[in-house]
Amino acid sequence: MTPAPSPAPSAPLTARDAMDEPGLQVDDHMPVDVALSVLRSARVPHLVLQDADGRCSGLVTREQLAAHRGGTWYTDGTRLRDLPLDRGPFTLPAARLSDAEAAMRGRTLEVSPIVDEYGYTLGVLALTS
Repeated sequence: MTPAPSPAPSAPLTARDAMDEPGLQVDDHMPVDVALSVLRSARVPHLVLQDADGRCSGLVTREQLAAHRGGTWYTDGTRLRDLPLDRGPFTLPAARLSDAEAAMRGRTLEVSPIVDEYGYTLGVLALTS
């Protein structure tokens, strides 16, 4: 009787394996008030921000917008790009999932954009409890 071959080691999970659709993507020059309205009406937890070339420039959550809106420096003309948000580096799809999650925890991010080598958003990676 021949012994059964041992299973091949499985490749580690990558960010691509765990990413979700990016959801709504908006220009980073959008005013904060408009972004809050979009978040509320669309009932989504975050918006992915794009620069003038369509590349990912960040991600903002409803909680972040509400906190900045109450700041003393805030005006009606404050744009998303003016907020002090995490601007990267963002996760590449081939990154090991364990490394991507560790980096997110180190930067206290609950959600992070997954971008291609040119900076365009492919999806988002969300931490689970």
